Order: sequence, then structure tokens, then C-alpha cells
Amino acid sequence: MEKSILTHPFKPIIFNDSEILILGTFPSIKSFENNFYYSHPKNQFWDILAIILNDKKPITKEEKIKFLKRHKIALWDSICECKRKNKNSRDDNLEIIKPCNIENLIKKYPNIKKIAITSRLAEKIIKRHFPNLNTIYLPSPSPLNARMNLNQKAQKWKELLELT
Repeated sequence: MEKSILTHPFKPIIFNDSEILILGTFPSIKSFENNFYYSHPKNQFWDILAIILNDKKPITKEEKIKFLKRHKIALWDSICECKRKNKNSRDDNLEIIKPCNIENLIKKYPNIKKIAITSRLAEKIIKRHFPNLNTIYLPSPSPLNARMNLNQKAQKWKELLELT
């Protein structure tokens, strides 16, 4: 059976005053279903941000967008087209077809001061296709990253993003 090409289903969430761009790899199957970034219920992305920004965890899509705007955070992914080898959301299941054009996005939004990446595959893609971009690797918020607990991840994110 031929695997179909998947196209990234969301536009970047970015505002004119966004200062931090956080890049994932590609939306999970749950994110596709829920039509928003980091939508798997066990993914710790929103928990980590709520902890490090000392804010209430957003639940709805609208709350998440307002949360990102309030904290000057932009979201996007490193892959815009790919194929899934199997029916799971793991990064090692992706066959990359086309990366997202991160450089163009940054040119349009010059207030971006930091680019953070939440997966090793995203980091590899950025280094290969956009070697001039300076990035910060954040420990993955995925439940598969069990080397660190939620509070350890949050502490590391806070240090790396230099949030005080």
C-alpha cells in the first residue's frame, strides 16, 4: 500500500511581537485530529510552558493562542511535507519530503530573538537546511522522553530560554 504525502495542516502561530519561535517536527496524529499543535494529552508542552511562565495552563485552542500571544511565543514545525511509515506519531516514523521555510518566516518577523527546537529530528533538519540559524535544543516534551520528569524538563527549558 502506497503511503500518501502528508502536508502540514496548520499555519505558523506567530505575532508581530513574537520573540521566541518554538519548532517541533511535525504534528502528531492527535494534533491532526484536534487541529492544533501539541494536542496529544500526554505531551507536556503546555504544562512546561505554564510552569516556566508562571501562568495557568491553557486548555482550549483559543486559550492556547492567547497564551502564546501574551508570552510572545510563536509555534511552527520543521517539516511541511512527509510520509508516515506506520500509523504512529514517532519522529523515527517520518520520511521527510520537504522542510518548512523557517528562514522566510524569520525574515517576515524580525522580532524573533530565539529559535528553540523540541526534537532531535527537528534539530537535524534545521542544521541541514538552515545551517546559519542559531537554535536552542529543548528537551522533548513528548511522553516518550522519560529521561526527565516534568519539573526537570521545565527547569531545563527555563534555563535554556533564559527566563527568570
